[in-house]
Amino acid sequence: MKSAMTAARVLALALVLASCSHSSTQDSGDRLRHFYDQQLSFGDCDGYATTDGDQQAIGSSPDFRCARLEVPLDYGDPGGRTASIAVLKAPARGERIGSLLLNPGGPGGPGMAMAAVGAKTWAQSPITERFDLIGFDPRGVGASTPAIECFSDAETDAGTAAFPMASSIGRWTAEDTRALVDRCAERSGGREVLAHVGTRDAVRDMDILRAALGEDKLSYLGQSYGTRMGPVYAETFPKNVRAMVLDSAIDPHAGTTERRITQFEGFQRAFEKMAADCTTRPDCPLGADPAQTTTAFQQLARPLTDHPIRVGDRSVGFADVWGSVTAGLYDSAAWPVIIKGLTEIREGRGDTIVKLSDAFGGRGADGRWPNFAEAAYAINCLDEERHTPEQETDLRRRLYEVAPYMDPGQGYEGARDGCESWPAPPTLGYPYAVGIQGLPHTLTIGITGDPATPYPGSRSLAAALGGALLTVEGEQHTIALSGTSPCVNDIVADYLVTLKTPPAEARCTL
Repeated sequence: MKSAMTAARVLALALVLASCSHSSTQDSGDRLRHFYDQQLSFGDCDGYATTDGDQQAIGSSPDFRCARLEVPLDYGDPGGRTASIAVLKAPARGERIGSLLLNPGGPGGPGMAMAAVGAKTWAQSPITERFDLIGFDPRGVGASTPAIECFSDAETDAGTAAFPMASSIGRWTAEDTRALVDRCAERSGGREVLAHVGTRDAVRDMDILRAALGEDKLSYLGQSYGTRMGPVYAETFPKNVRAMVLDSAIDPHAGTTERRITQFEGFQRAFEKMAADCTTRPDCPLGADPAQTTTAFQQLARPLTDHPIRVGDRSVGFADVWGSVTAGLYDSAAWPVIIKGLTEIREGRGDTIVKLSDAFGGRGADGRWPNFAEAAYAINCLDEERHTPEQETDLRRRLYEVAPYMDPGQGYEGARDGCESWPAPPTLGYPYAVGIQGLPHTLTIGITGDPATPYPGSRSLAAALGGALLTVEGEQHTIALSGTSPCVNDIVADYLVTLKTPPAEARCTL
């Protein structure tokens, strides 16, 4: 974590945090009362889906009901402009305990579809018997409005929907970052929207949603980035928490630099495991020597920077191959697909790489992309620490050192923080959610081979919250909604229904 914050930034952040903490009780009693007192009007879900994938999930059951929650765009001006949060409810099958709010991660992941998928995955679980599953698209995301938009579907297909950061390919300038912010502001509803889509605003929406659902206490399950939302909610509204499941956790102590380096160390480790498995098979595109697989990958992918492969009207360059392989590393079940894709690259074809990219990014058969990447960019601009060009270039160097499979061979220069022209300063602060008083027992799940949120982060979050840790032996990112582990399923359901946490050192194996 960067320790060199200016005195002005420290003071500004302290004022923001103090405002959030104080207003959790005062504002809900007066200035925000009409938001807290609203009653949701649930109806059919027609018109809520923004992509093919969402439509398939949301439209999969006539039992699903949808509504919109009104919240202030700026909590400092509750009488001003408002935002609309899209909400889906999958009603409990039996004797109801209450509502279970869900977040799939990202940032930028749509929660409505998560609730719809959860209703199927947990179809026979005590979770769906005793809880209404509540999926909501956080502010700026999916069907909530205003939504963050920066690029058209055609621009995304063409590969021009890029966001400057240390891990992105290419050289960026201050003019590039200004132009990107201007583009996003114009398409998203103005700079005021960009200034109010961070996690600290989103958790205040969660508390209004809790009240509008008629719940005195919040029950919550969050995955990946959702393990930031939950603890920040707990920090802001500790007395309003009933239960929290935090699956594949982000370390609340780790600042932007430390977390990105740790994450890409995890991806390199997962790449090497995948590649070593490949070398045991005939005609592996990465060769037969596990020690040379990173070099073999570079030799396959780097030439595509200047000579991309055409797949229909789309092209596959180094960034596409690296991004698709990284997407596949989230789950060891996708390793054979990665190997197939790299075999095709060796043969001059890119069909499987494109399919991997589309599946991870959520592109529909009709060519529509969700706003996942754009929302992630905007939310991170308000959550992450800001870097100078020199800091971002140094971070790129360090990332290439710990994860050489991502190195395109073009040097380190040209990295830039895409948030340097953002119309508001970061509001999250590090560490967060530490030393919370009066918080009930929480349940954090950590997977030992998780490449995206490495296992030590789950240990750190469980300790920070004073809650239980469930360790899962396996090679994937997130587990609670996959339905693949009866051990995890039983422990999560038992905790949510009875509030009983597993014993210390509890473990499951995939």
